[in-house]
Amino acid sequence: MEMPVTGMLNEDGIHIDMDHLKKGEVNMAITFAGGVILGADSRTTTGAYIANRVTDKLTRVSDTIWCCRSGSAADTQAVADIVTYHLGMYATMEGEQPTVGVAASLFQELCYGNKEQLSAGIIIAGHHPSHGGSVYSIPLGGSLHRQSYAIGGSGSTYIYGYCDSYWKENMSETDGIGFVKGALREAIKWDGSSGGVIRMVVLTDKGAKRLLFLPDQGYEGPGDM
Repeated sequence: MEMPVTGMLNEDGIHIDMDHLKKGEVNMAITFAGGVILGADSRTTTGAYIANRVTDKLTRVSDTIWCCRSGSAADTQAVADIVTYHLGMYATMEGEQPTVGVAASLFQELCYGNKEQLSAGIIIAGHHPSHGGSVYSIPLGGSLHRQSYAIGGSGSTYIYGYCDSYWKENMSETDGIGFVKGALREAIKWDGSSGGVIRMVVLTDKGAKRLLFLPDQGYEGPGDM
């Protein structure tokens, strides 16, 4: 009996079900003394097939606010695009940059209001001149939680112990980058749905700085993008 085929047939003859494209992954965000750091792997999977090895899962939604996306690639991209639009309108009408709390509330409204249709886990992090660095987590279901650090994705189940053991409040930027890189490296090691490069964004009062760490160099470099 021939099994039914779903999805799109690529040039190489592999069927990819685009309706079920997931980002099996690990991502996280932390606060540190000077702001926040977001980090993520880069593997996108659909079932056992790796659809993209170098996905960028860190998404800018305003000048000072970024998010990590996990779940359905299509769902999280759509939600992030909508929030980006509304934050741009907020900045234009109010004449100031939105706070991280405003962005998190917009994400939650969309995720909770459409929880039956969406598969989306979002971590929102940013730096505001008045409030400093903030991290919010929205897991599946749409609840909103403010945390010192947040982890998400399939690989996060492997690093709760690591994060509990090595987390410290008010770390320096160097120590924070090391903490995020160490946690993501452990998740990639143990989770088959996580892999690829490690991308990071460091947000401070000086703006955003992007970092890239490669597996063939043991995730030690090159660093700045």
